[in-house]
Amino acid sequence: MKCRVNLLPGLAPHVIRSRIGPSWKSEQHERSYDRALNRAIIRRLKPSDVLVCMSGLIFEAAEVAKSRYGTRIFLERGSHHILAQQEILAAAGARQPSKMAIERELAGYALADRIVVPSRQVRDSFQRDPDAQAKLFENPYGVDLAMFPTKPVPTNLQPTVLFVGSWIRRKGVDILAEAILRLDDVRLVHVGPPGDVPFPTHPRFTHIDPVEQTELSEFYGKAHMFALASREEGLSMVLAQALAVGLPVVCTDRTGGLDLAHSPELARRIKVVPADDIESLGAEIERTLAGDLRNRPLPEADRQLLSWQRYGRRYAAELERDLRSN
Repeated sequence: MKCRVNLLPGLAPHVIRSRIGPSWKSEQHERSYDRALNRAIIRRLKPSDVLVCMSGLIFEAAEVAKSRYGTRIFLERGSHHILAQQEILAAAGARQPSKMAIERELAGYALADRIVVPSRQVRDSFQRDPDAQAKLFENPYGVDLAMFPTKPVPTNLQPTVLFVGSWIRRKGVDILAEAILRLDDVRLVHVGPPGDVPFPTHPRFTHIDPVEQTELSEFYGKAHMFALASREEGLSMVLAQALAVGLPVVCTDRTGGLDLAHSPELARRIKVVPADDIESLGAEIERTLAGDLRNRPLPEADRQLLSWQRYGRRYAAELERDLRSN
């Protein structure tokens, strides 16, 4: 059975343009890419019961599927409600969604039959939009356990904190860097692309350019804990990766970290602090490094709770409930 359709031939010029120049950030290019992607999908649409699609990105194709075939639309929204996201990023001085992105998001919420979100904090951000909130299905993301196996405690003596992701204000890296600087003899390793915040030149900070997903677990295995100081995101998958490897994590209340506490053991390994709070972040990092959680391997039964298989089972059950009731 053919289960995949290659859309790249029709999108190649847009992909190349986004890779070789800064113009991908323009609203004009954003509009052109979205139009080309939706046209490519529409040409390949077939009768179906459900279309699962990304919010903001897929709209016209979802409209056609719904009007032509009566397809149920499950809209994936990984971040806060678009208006809440805009407010948070504006307050942080970070790059905000374009006017076109906001319009497409809101239109998608209205069109969708169900809106799939990854965490409680995202669900709560939809309170401003009762019609959209009534459509929500909450399903925390998972992790490929084979790609992120349990790792032994590193032998390096210097306490090491790991952060994986773009070095940008949205990720709260300015807060994280300041918290690390206030701690004695604590090292921070960053794996990911540089961004809109200068990377510290202090000798306790190490930057590593992006690596393939298959290589990431090696960096998790060389750290004592994972930290994520984000100001805005739905549920960061790097948190699940870190937990699966065996790292305790410290994250803010805007990362969705609490939604990975599927068991008491996982809950013990997840510490949440307020966003933009350097003192709380630094204190929790210090307590975590002083604890023994890294010395206690995560039981396999708890690791399984983080898997994509569990995510898929929850999704399948919701799809069946929705289709039975409609």
